[in-house]
Amino acid sequence: MENILVIRLKAIGDVIFTLPAVGALREQFPAAKITFLTSKENASLLRGFPQVNEVIALDRAALRSGNPLKITRVFFGLLRRLRAGKFSLVVDFQGFGETAWLARITGAPQRWGSVYGSGRRWAYTRGEEREEQIHPADWNLLLLHRCGVSARASTNEFALPADALAAARQFFTENSLDPGRPTLVIQPLTSTAQKNWPLEKFLAVARDARESGAQVIFVGGPGDGPGLEPARAEKFCVATGLPLLVSAGLVQLAALMLGGDTGLGHLAVAQGRRVIMVMRHSRPGACVPFRHPDWAVVPDQSCHIQEITIEAVLNETRKALTPPARNASC
Repeated sequence: MENILVIRLKAIGDVIFTLPAVGALREQFPAAKITFLTSKENASLLRGFPQVNEVIALDRAALRSGNPLKITRVFFGLLRRLRAGKFSLVVDFQGFGETAWLARITGAPQRWGSVYGSGRRWAYTRGEEREEQIHPADWNLLLLHRCGVSARASTNEFALPADALAAARQFFTENSLDPGRPTLVIQPLTSTAQKNWPLEKFLAVARDARESGAQVIFVGGPGDGPGLEPARAEKFCVATGLPLLVSAGLVQLAALMLGGDTGLGHLAVAQGRRVIMVMRHSRPGACVPFRHPDWAVVPDQSCHIQEITIEAVLNETRKALTPPARNASC
């Protein structure tokens, strides 16, 4: 039986982008045990990867803590686990120096890796240089194809755990929200200021949705509370610091998610939800919604996200929130 280790430490969106490739591995090796090594903060995501049998969560914060005892304990614990895994194949979708070392120390006879330069090929039995002009999820699939994995149909399907959906329903109840009404989830803040469309423009879209009868929920991470105070001041429901999968549950209950280039947005796409991403550009290689590039709203002629108009986003939001007209019966 094949014993496969998949490596992708960060970030949320990049872990999600491995989902189709992990499915391809499962199709190629149906009886294999698939283990996924990721950062501790992303480990919960793997609950939605039905093809994965086991998760190794790396405490990268401990390794960078400066505490020699903690660093030694975490490093040698990981080393023992990787060596004891007796992996027959390692696939490193990240290809950084850190993950190259991790792939090498497993001792696996087959080690495939995505590399950004020839200097890291030593870690792999098959290292393929990253192609920047294709979507990251497509690149992961192409890496496998070049190494001999020929999946017939790659899927991008995240299986939201039942308890996460139940917690999202409870959030609706506690905040007097009706799951039967159209709901718009907005995540306006990304990890990088340059990727953020102005909050006041998101608020304009939110007001329009509310006036049209939709419920609006603004979501964010634990540190986003102060940044979302203007939304709270306008009496919008604001959820910050929820577990990631519970936020995904809110998206599952919503008709539409609107936001920037965020991990939750890409997770929503993998859940099969309708998404609108306000982004700086959609050039080849950009992290547009996977297989739905038309769901990205970008500037007409520049990479300045502030130039995207409210009207451009309103047009897409209104179309997505308006149910299709039914054909009249004879």
